[in-house]
Amino acid sequence: MKLIDIIEVFIAGDWGEETYSKETPCAVTCVRGADIIPISEYDFSAIPVRYINQQAYAKKCLQVGDIIIEKSGGSPTQSTGRVSLVSQELLDHAGAVICSNFCTAFRVKKGWIPLYVYYYLQFIYNFGAFFNFEGKTSGIKNLQLDAAFAAIPIEDISESIQNNIVAILQGLERKIAINRQINQNLEAMAKQLYDYWFMQFDFPNEEGKPYKSSGGEMVWNEKLKREIPEGWEIRPLNSLITVKDGTHESPKQQLEGRYLITSKHLLSSGIDYNTAYYISEEDYIAINKRSQVETNDILFSMIGTIGNKYLVAEKNVNFAIKNMALLKTSKSMHIMYFLWLYLSSWDYKHYEFNAISGSIQKFLSLDAMRNIPVPFSYDIAVAFNKQISNICQCIINLKKENIQLIKQRNELLPLLMNGQVSVNSDLSDD
Repeated sequence: MKLIDIIEVFIAGDWGEETYSKETPCAVTCVRGADIIPISEYDFSAIPVRYINQQAYAKKCLQVGDIIIEKSGGSPTQSTGRVSLVSQELLDHAGAVICSNFCTAFRVKKGWIPLYVYYYLQFIYNFGAFFNFEGKTSGIKNLQLDAAFAAIPIEDISESIQNNIVAILQGLERKIAINRQINQNLEAMAKQLYDYWFMQFDFPNEEGKPYKSSGGEMVWNEKLKREIPEGWEIRPLNSLITVKDGTHESPKQQLEGRYLITSKHLLSSGIDYNTAYYISEEDYIAINKRSQVETNDILFSMIGTIGNKYLVAEKNVNFAIKNMALLKTSKSMHIMYFLWLYLSSWDYKHYEFNAISGSIQKFLSLDAMRNIPVPFSYDIAVAFNKQISNICQCIINLKKENIQLIKQRNELLPLLMNGQVSVNSDLSDD
């Protein structure tokens, strides 16, 4: 049978309007192609709210188990056809949900488990099948969805086998999600401690008491437009950590080799290896003559996802970078965690707001990155680094574990879908 045979109904997308009006009174959360990866990581924070009319609201609102598929977009190395599952968690967070008109949603027939179909479409996407069903208009690739679903086969298997496959994959997904949740809590704790020391300036004074609250001397700083402790200085970021940049070239995609990580692959939760592509060993070596990524370096997005950052935990770094700043920690290990947290601080965000350039595609230049003003006291930064190191190391360890779990999930997915690994209820329960 074909994919089209298991679809009960298609639900069209709608972009609606930006603001409320009498004609479009219904507020909805509208899932775009750009939201598909964050949703898979239970990050619903950036999905936009739009307004649609009552007729569209009645017809187009989605329910748990509906599947959203991207039909327009992609890139030369990334096809259309990415999918997202409408989960209870998404609805609890977002309320009424529709998809944009660059996507389509569908509901599967009775006898088919939505999660199984979702995983199967991920398998099909990773296999590159949707490249064969794309047209191009006005520079945008469009998935010929009817033709694709009429041509792509799916094996007619029992619900019990579907359930067993889902249980195995969902067990890995659940562990990955738990690790991400723990890390979100740990990062919130680390940021709270950073704010206490470097925004409220209540770091321990010589007597172990909160500095500012205990009457510590404060002086006005014209550059930051606020007070800082007496004796502190404002240092450009490049004086504390070496700031380089990755390549601006676009090496040819390969079937295997090293990853090329660009700004769009640098998510708030880490690196998206699923959409990154391989380059040859020769291109990797050529790129790394410009700037070599090593363990404990900090990657920082300067375009698109500006401000997203990643502390490299991998022992054997297997990627090169493009359109990102590379912060080399070789001379700053003793204040590495301080600098990593500074890049999420209000001081940095305020600077970023004023330093971003570009009318269409916003970016932060390398020169602007190097000159980010950091309120700094060497002794306090070193003391904070020691105080926070255990929390940060836990975050790094959980990210390392998730890298391995995601790799295991991605390797297991085609084996399960091809029937190369048999499943039974005992295995899925484990």
